[in-house]
Amino acid sequence: MYSYEVKIDGPYEFNRVLDRLSMDPLHAVDKEARIIRVPMYDRGEPVVVTVKAVGTSEHPAFEVSSEKEMSSTIKERIARIFHWDRSLTPVQQHYLQTNLAPIFKEHEGTPIVLEFNMYGCMMKCIIHQQLNLKFAHTLTERFVQQFGFQRDGVWFYPLPETIAELDYEALTSLQFSRRKAEYVIDTSRLIAEGKLNVENIDHQTDEEILKELIKVRGIGPWTVQNVLLFALGRPNLFPIADIGIQNALKKLFNLPAKPSKDEMEKWSKDWEPYLSYASLYLWRSIE
Repeated sequence: MYSYEVKIDGPYEFNRVLDRLSMDPLHAVDKEARIIRVPMYDRGEPVVVTVKAVGTSEHPAFEVSSEKEMSSTIKERIARIFHWDRSLTPVQQHYLQTNLAPIFKEHEGTPIVLEFNMYGCMMKCIIHQQLNLKFAHTLTERFVQQFGFQRDGVWFYPLPETIAELDYEALTSLQFSRRKAEYVIDTSRLIAEGKLNVENIDHQTDEEILKELIKVRGIGPWTVQNVLLFALGRPNLFPIADIGIQNALKKLFNLPAKPSKDEMEKWSKDWEPYLSYASLYLWRSIE
């Protein structure tokens, strides 16, 4: 067994991280033990990385372990996923000067936690499009459990090469719509054939990524925004059309109806350059 310890500046609420991660039934979360087991690929080999909180919210510390020694790439990726590579303090200080101060006080120390890999995030986003959350999770579970694999009790998303070889009926038999089956398989084929490079786009701007991904059938602005936020951790995204964010603002500001696009655009100017955190904390406020 290989392990190392990570200490970061607080406040950082790992219990809230686990609460959010546990909403996805595919995640291996033990809230009582304060553990999340993460499916990763290290040097091309699947490996389960265990992250256990051993500190407090004010003095956060974590024990990270796996069966074999981890590469520096994996260590950096784990730090990136859990927001250990950058402080939340500037974000908190910024929002305490805005009209979102109440929810930032209430949910102080909540980081943006990333999906574990880019391909899995894209598939999850496509599957979740225009579905209620419960059924979206059900379809995603079926997809992963049918075509992915388990290692030490932890589910790994299938590889794009695996999905690229399927016919559409393989997914419609799981209650995917025909169109959604096409989106999932056709996108996987583009990735498997090297026509769509999703693993090396982090160096591109938000606008460049949007321009590239929007060309893919079945990928719209909502999906791209979710990929930018939850796969790449881009800090300044605010999906104005998101119903959850609209409802959260309605509740926070005691509005008689959901806010208009113009109102949201006006308010959000004061929240830059950390709009992604406004999105997260607003979602969190109504979860």
